[in-house]
Amino acid sequence: MSAPQVILVDDDHQMRSSTAQALELAGVTVHTVGSGPEALALAGPGFDGIVVSDIRMPQMDGMTLMGHLRDLDPDLPVILITGHADVQLAVSAIRAGAYDFLEKPFVVQDLVTVIRRACAHRALVLDNRRLRAVAGKRDDVEARLPGRTPVMVDLRHRVRAIGAADADTLIVGPTGSGKEVVARTLHDISARAARPFVAINCAALPEALIESDLFGHEAGAFPGALRPRFGKFEHARGGTVLLDEIGAMPLDVQARLLRVLQERSITRLGSHDPIALDVRFVAISKVDPATLVARGLLREDLYWRLNVAVLHVPPLAARREDIPLLFLQLIREAAARNKCPEREAGPALLSDLSARDWPGNMRELRNLAERFVLGLEGAAEADMPLARLADRMADFERSVIAGAIAAHGGRLRPVYEALGISRKTLYDKMQRHGLDRRLMLDPDDEDPARPDG
Repeated sequence: MSAPQVILVDDDHQMRSSTAQALELAGVTVHTVGSGPEALALAGPGFDGIVVSDIRMPQMDGMTLMGHLRDLDPDLPVILITGHADVQLAVSAIRAGAYDFLEKPFVVQDLVTVIRRACAHRALVLDNRRLRAVAGKRDDVEARLPGRTPVMVDLRHRVRAIGAADADTLIVGPTGSGKEVVARTLHDISARAARPFVAINCAALPEALIESDLFGHEAGAFPGALRPRFGKFEHARGGTVLLDEIGAMPLDVQARLLRVLQERSITRLGSHDPIALDVRFVAISKVDPATLVARGLLREDLYWRLNVAVLHVPPLAARREDIPLLFLQLIREAAARNKCPEREAGPALLSDLSARDWPGNMRELRNLAERFVLGLEGAAEADMPLARLADRMADFERSVIAGAIAAHGGRLRPVYEALGISRKTLYDKMQRHGLDRRLMLDPDDEDPARPDG
């Protein structure tokens, strides 16, 4: 892989020079300029790198430069750096399209990490443009599966590769994470996009008519079958069949499905004539398929037949950095859908959203955005004061110590040994956080009133 290409924009010559030197030592190719107009002369739709710019500059500030760059190429990543940062400015920059935002003084390795991620994103964008130019079709994978975290960049890369390969696919992810969106995206970027996409909820198939529903039947195949009928598999010919919650399909039907996957043909009920079946199968599951096999809910041979290409959709908690951007995007979509003005999401609310667990994942976040736009979440929540970092760190430290005390049954020695601190340090922190030392006292332990060094 070639070295990342970066245009570094800063009017401070010393800062520009030292940052460039540090980046070059990390293997980054740097083009330094001292103003926005110089950067615009180098960047453009064909530039295969990214832009890192200071915000506070004379003549053209970083926000203005970013606006001009986005006019040239909306997909060009711009990382903004400032020594005057505050949360509101960061939110404004991200809302305006910044790829990321760092505050001076920054750790060079942090900047290198963000640069590499942004350059990988840029390389994918340019590759997609080349592929679209060849294929003559639009690729909106990033719009459907947004996110800048490595897990989402990797997921989009795999979706594009598997979509082009036309292989049967297994999609695994927790409830509400967007598995069906991934499946639909696979279909829409494949050569089958113009053909049907048939979604089948395996848990809701009518037990008495399940085989007829999937495979179809001939007239007279059973009482009430007055005329031939296509099954769902036949309806999807040339397209994609989505099998939602594959583990809920009865085992005997799984055996017939396995034969369909192997032979690419079906036989209607009441007939002996096979019908060729050109479809792609995509199965999704909220439970690890290996666990379903162990529980006897999924045939092992079917699992291995579907296990050709596997996509893992991450939970929202695994991509917390994406949550503010996702929420802002969902607000825009909800406002357009409900034909009402967008509500401003304050920095405190965005920070709080990033800290939540989100058991319902994207579905839960989308529902929250909908309620927020409709004014059902309470305006006070959007304007609540942002907790100071020191307070948050103190709360976290207190919870860790209290948890360790509970885990060790109130015995002091294993607590400070597990936390890697001295007994005196632990005792001081207990006093600072108001933890009752009597709850920690153990008859076999030393008296905590005599802290050691």
